[in-house]
Amino acid sequence: MKKTFHNYIPKNQTQREAKDMAQEYVKNFQQIRNERNNSIAFLKQVGSGKTHLSIAISNKLMEQGVGVRYMQYREAITHLKQNIVDEEFYQREMSKYKNAPVLLMDDLYKGKTTESDINLVYEIINHRYLKGMPIILSCEYSVDKLLDFDEAIGSRIAEMCKGRIVEFIGTELNDRLR
Repeated sequence: MKKTFHNYIPKNQTQREAKDMAQEYVKNFQQIRNERNNSIAFLKQVGSGKTHLSIAISNKLMEQGVGVRYMQYREAITHLKQNIVDEEFYQREMSKYKNAPVLLMDDLYKGKTTESDINLVYEIINHRYLKGMPIILSCEYSVDKLLDFDEAIGSRIAEMCKGRIVEFIGTELNDRLR
């Protein structure tokens, strides 16, 4: 099923607000992209539609001609670590995530996370932070947990997404359990 705003059906106020925020982000992206806080994050509850909304934003941005790179966190990090000794390949792959006009980081920190994983994420996030390049983020951590996990990464994400962070709370939001 294609992830769109049309087929994202909010079940409560938090999901309605998240959908409205996502649609507003797309509508005003050409202005937002040049702001310091040009990113958006959907956090916490599993099954609440974080990935759905992130992909819906990406699809709409691509319809507008904006380049979006999808990064499934666990798969991408594993692939980068497996190829880190091939410097040319590694830099080429990292460049795709660092330099995409918009980066969708899906399921950040999903699974067991190592120091190497954190270093790779820092390299990507810091580059985008310094260059003012937007991210769309889904993650099961709250902002506080992101800061506890790694303050350097968490604080950059919080600043980049300031004003556009939704934290879904409560298992009743998990559509997979319905």
